[in-house]
Amino acid sequence: MERSTEQADKGIMAERRIGVIEQMLHRGALSRWRRAARQAATTELTRLRSLRQKARQLRLHLDELMYVADSRLALPRIGSNAFPKPAGTDWSWRPQIWRGPLPRKGMASVPSKTPIGDEVTVFHDCRISELTLRQLRNSREEDLAPFGLRMDVFRFDGSFLSLVLDLPDSACEGLKKRHLVRLDTIIETEKPLEIFARLNVRHGPNTETIVRELPLYQEDVSVEFDLAYSKLNEKRVERMWVDLIFEGPEMNQITIRDITFSRYPRAEL
Repeated sequence: MERSTEQADKGIMAERRIGVIEQMLHRGALSRWRRAARQAATTELTRLRSLRQKARQLRLHLDELMYVADSRLALPRIGSNAFPKPAGTDWSWRPQIWRGPLPRKGMASVPSKTPIGDEVTVFHDCRISELTLRQLRNSREEDLAPFGLRMDVFRFDGSFLSLVLDLPDSACEGLKKRHLVRLDTIIETEKPLEIFARLNVRHGPNTETIVRELPLYQEDVSVEFDLAYSKLNEKRVERMWVDLIFEGPEMNQITIRDITFSRYPRAEL
């Protein structure tokens, strides 16, 4: 017992020594780079070129560290699938983009049919794309989704812009005509924009479509797709997807802070 206690004490002392050494090295590195920054205006050019290269290498690692640290330490937590659901919900889902970090955080001059993660695809018919996409970290107190998606649309010479969200197979399991499918989203725009949501359900050779317009001048939006009025063949449901269609998006910034889906049976009369 005494031996194990002695070993533990030695381990703590070793960690403290390492911590002190790291602090000293950190202070020394800060001092050197502070001095280099102050003297940059008069430093000999060959030496300055070498310092610039080292600074770029250092910044690459610092930027990566800061990005990962900000993502991990900020709220809401990465991977969160928490959001309010209607009573009786038997299926719910938040797409990957709004749930976790993407390997590629941003894209410029985005061509049509570009996938964003595994579940979302961009479609448009522009001859010259002036569309940029960027995943951003949500940090507002009211945000429940860890991430958001921002689209900057500059000149737009096409007739349509849409995001297609492929719902997982679990959305089709047990789907009945008595179900309501609900979409909840938080969308910010620089100027008012008409946005439509179209639910598509493929059953055998046919596809049922239900279109809902998202209210203007509202950030928090909920729309419901009622399958009772469709001609859905419950035994042949194969696939579901939703088109988010943006009308006249030119010179606008569109930020989708969150988007979630839930499915629940309509109340029996």
